[in-house]
Amino acid sequence: MTITENHPTLPFARPDILGLAPLFYELQEQDPVARVRTPTGDFGWLVTRHADVKQLLADPRLGRGHAEPERAARYSRSRMEGGPLGDPKTEDAEYGRMRSLLSPSFAPRRMHTVHDRILALVDELFDQALAQPGPVDFHEAIAFQLPVMVICRLLGVPEDDRDRFRGWLDAATALYDQNQIASGYAALMGYTDELVRLKREKPGEDIITDLLAAVDESEAAAKLPQLVAGLLYAGYETTVERLGFGALHLLAHPDQMELLRKDPSLMPSAVEEVLRVAAPSRPPRIAYARADLDVRGVSIESGDLVMLAIQAANHDPRVFEDPQRFDVTRSPNPHLSFGYGGHFCLGASMARLELEAVFSALVRHEPTLRLATPVEDLLQHENPSTGGLTALPITW
Repeated sequence: MTITENHPTLPFARPDILGLAPLFYELQEQDPVARVRTPTGDFGWLVTRHADVKQLLADPRLGRGHAEPERAARYSRSRMEGGPLGDPKTEDAEYGRMRSLLSPSFAPRRMHTVHDRILALVDELFDQALAQPGPVDFHEAIAFQLPVMVICRLLGVPEDDRDRFRGWLDAATALYDQNQIASGYAALMGYTDELVRLKREKPGEDIITDLLAAVDESEAAAKLPQLVAGLLYAGYETTVERLGFGALHLLAHPDQMELLRKDPSLMPSAVEEVLRVAAPSRPPRIAYARADLDVRGVSIESGDLVMLAIQAANHDPRVFEDPQRFDVTRSPNPHLSFGYGGHFCLGASMARLELEAVFSALVRHEPTLRLATPVEDLLQHENPSTGGLTALPITW
C-alpha cells in the first residue's frame, strides 16, 4: 500500500519549526507524484522531487487558468493564490505582456541603483531596534519593515499606508474565512485602483507610472489595480518570511555565523542557502493541467490540480547532500525558490539585495545579539501566506 492510499491532507505536520515536514521525505522516496487532499478537502497531485518540479515549472501544459473555475479543485479560499486565475486560452499572452512591461523595472542593473538606499534603510532599522531596551521583535522591527519600505518606494506607494494594505493583504490571502477574504480583497482593489488613478494625474519616478506610460487607459483601468496588488504582495511577503527564518537559522547555528564573520565573501552563498531552506511551511505552487500528461508514470488528467512542492524539491537528497543541514558554504545550490524558466521571479535580484544587506548587518552585530526565546518556543502564523514567524525576539 502506498502512503497516499490514505490521502494525507496538506499542510503536513512539522514538529521542527526550522525543518521540512517529515512526510515530504517519505513521499519523495515512495510516492513522488502523490494524490493528496488540500486544506479545502479537494484532491490534487503533489509533486515533491526536484527534477520533476523543475520540469513542470517550465511545462506549457500547466497554467493557472481553468476552463471551469467554479468547479476547479482549490488549495485554499484565498483570492490571491488559492485557486485558478485567468483564462487558460489567453493567460500565456497576458502573462507574457505584463512580464515584458515589468522586466525593465526589475532588471538587475536597475536593482543595483537602489542598493545604497537598501543599505541605508537596514542601518536605520538596526539602529532603531538596538536603541530600544531588549528584547526586540526582529520580525516586526526589521524583517517586515525593510521589504515594505523597498516595495513602496519602487511602486510609489506612501509608506504611511503600509499597515493598511498589510491588513488587507493578510485578509485577502486567508485560507478559509470567505467573508474575511472578500472584504480584504475588495478593500485592497479599491486602494490600488485609487493609486493608479492618482498616478495617472500625478506621475512620479516609480513602477506604476512606468506601467501607465506603457498601456492605454482602458487596459490600465482593467488590469493595473490587480497587478499592483500582486506586486505589493509578492514584493514583501516572501521576503519577510525569508528574512525572519534566515535570521533564525543564522542565530541558531553559531558555527555558520562564525564562518561568515571570518569570511564575508561567503555571504552570497549564505543568501542562497537561506533561500533554499527558509520557507519550510510555504504552500506548494499550484497549477492546473491544460492537457492530459504523464509524470513519472502517473496519469494526470486535463483540469486536475497540480501542486509543485518547491520547499520539498529544495530538500531533495538526490540534488542536495545532507539536505537538512544548514550550510552557508553549500555549492552548487540549484534551489527553485525563485521558480524556473519563463516564470522565474522578476524580483529575485531585489530579494537577494535585501537578504544580503540584512544578514551582513546581523553578522556585524551578532557578537552581542542572541535569540531571546528558545527555538522550540517560537510560533508561526497559522496562515502560512502571511509572513512566516509570528515573532522573533532577539536581545543583546
